[in-house]
Amino acid sequence: MARRLDYSARYPLHTTKELYEALSTPAYWEARVAEMRKYTPGNEVSSLEVSDSGIEVVLHHTLPREMLPEIAQTVMRKDMLITRKESWGPYNGEETVGKFSASIPAGPGSLGGTIKLFPTETGCTMRFSSEAKVFIPMVGPRLEQLMLVNLVDLFRGEAEVTVKWLEERNPTS
Repeated sequence: MARRLDYSARYPLHTTKELYEALSTPAYWEARVAEMRKYTPGNEVSSLEVSDSGIEVVLHHTLPREMLPEIAQTVMRKDMLITRKESWGPYNGEETVGKFSASIPAGPGSLGGTIKLFPTETGCTMRFSSEAKVFIPMVGPRLEQLMLVNLVDLFRGEAEVTVKWLEERNPTS
């Protein structure tokens, strides 16, 4: 059975328009990936497409096997190569919705979910609704929980990078 977890990144000093514009900017994605390289060197933006129908980005992450938790090393015999995709619909002037997924070649499960960017009284919020499923008896539930906890840590770190990136571009916010 899959496990689910919601996480909200709050941006009290920034609008949905500012965030959507950041998501549309190659420099923003490069800044996010550069921050991730501080922890694991193998990270890159594979593609970014921005059109009237929305935003599509593909990221590649490499996690060295020795950096994986022990329980994950029992399943992964090599470095973990993750392809992460995010897509956002068009911005309607107030909010937008998107989805994300992460896949591992020959990986024993799935990870994905939805994202909603919406205004609040003080700024905006990006809400992630995630689902993890691992198809391995006995260790599956433990790995699912581990994936979701680490995903929240990732979202939290990305939110910090986003705030910093936005503040560097608009210091009066």
